[in-house]
Amino acid sequence: MQASTERIGAEHLLELRDMLGRTSAESVALSRLTVAGSPRSTVESPHYTRELAASEGPLPPILVHRATMTVIDGIHRFLAARLRGCTHIDARYFEGSEAQGRMLAVALNVQHGRPLSLEERVTAARQILTLHPHWADRPVAAIAGLSATKTSDIRRELFGDAARTGKRVGRDGRVRPLDPAQGRTLAAELLTRDPGASLRRIARQAGVSPTTVSDVRDRMARGESPVLQEPSASGQAPRRRQPAPQPSGPAGPGSVPQLGDVLDTLRRDPSLRLNDTGRSVLRLLDVSAAFIRNRESIAASLPPHCVHAMARLAQGYAHSWALFAEQLGRDQGGP
Repeated sequence: MQASTERIGAEHLLELRDMLGRTSAESVALSRLTVAGSPRSTVESPHYTRELAASEGPLPPILVHRATMTVIDGIHRFLAARLRGCTHIDARYFEGSEAQGRMLAVALNVQHGRPLSLEERVTAARQILTLHPHWADRPVAAIAGLSATKTSDIRRELFGDAARTGKRVGRDGRVRPLDPAQGRTLAAELLTRDPGASLRRIARQAGVSPTTVSDVRDRMARGESPVLQEPSASGQAPRRRQPAPQPSGPAGPGSVPQLGDVLDTLRRDPSLRLNDTGRSVLRLLDVSAAFIRNRESIAASLPPHCVHAMARLAQGYAHSWALFAEQLGRDQGGP
């Protein structure tokens, strides 16, 4: 796998993580590899190394920093291969900087294998924020395996009041002001100058999402302020548009907030991780997760002539997934 040695954004880092499973691996001699560090407070758990060495089948490919031949991800697999008496192991290469490799190691370790402890994830977030204070809380949280709220708390610990000034680079790579009112005010000014401009064009110029531009336009049409107002001293919140109605019915085991937990559980299951078929399934699920995570930015960037075709394709895929879910339900004796 190749990556530019130029400055890499948080979203690019997450995309690299998600696409690793789809890149080819090659055999490399264990004698050429070194271990220089880990996101973990303790580099190796001997018990986990022995557990991997005793497992059946080949070990999944490790990730290696090509310039230094240092193992970025898969230290336990590397040590397990040595314990097995192997001379070679399958590996994929990363060609960015060592600092980028360390961040990528964190992003990978929060997805599979032995979970990082909370302390290890907090330490990783501190290191990322120190290197890239302009990155927004959510992409840093996604890399470190924390909530955006926890990441914001860590930022305030590191930088104090300065943490809330300036701009941030979001997961979509766009620079946005920390004060949402600035972006909304600019969007309103741009809409006033050019009422016929597309939502996407205004969104790019104002550094906000197309959804925000749509809300600003609707507020202006109703004669309301484009900026969301805080509740008044009387405790009454200003009138806001009602959210779009959601599909009725209780949230079951497949509700969106729970999907990430389900996927994390599957990623850690050795019966999937340690065989070719299982790894193929996990790669497919990772691609689906990446699409869900980026669907808003994907929709906003589609050329207008592609929207209808993409909608038909999405509907067809959704139908296929529904049929697959029904089949699994029948196989388990479900309704």
